[in-house]
Amino acid sequence: MDARKIVGWNLRKFRVAKGLSQERLALEAGIDRSYIGRVERGSENVTITTLELIAAVLQTSVASLLQEPERDAPAPKSLSSGRKRQAERT
Repeated sequence: MDARKIVGWNLRKFRVAKGLSQERLALEAGIDRSYIGRVERGSENVTITTLELIAAVLQTSVASLLQEPERDAPAPKSLSSGRKRQAERT
């Protein structure tokens, strides 16, 4: 797996674990939402500065975004689509 795919895989894993949409992550990090999508797909060559912004929002380290997943690790799932119900937001 190349470095861009590793970053994208880990970014999605941490983002979904936090329950953040790409849009919410982008807003909190001050990054364009479509850029986050391209990073997750491994088609963007992200800078260390941008990784620092993303890691801060995800409350993780830059190193964790660069860690290669195990070979048999399942692909990160996506968030369910649509808006969350009021009870799920609190």
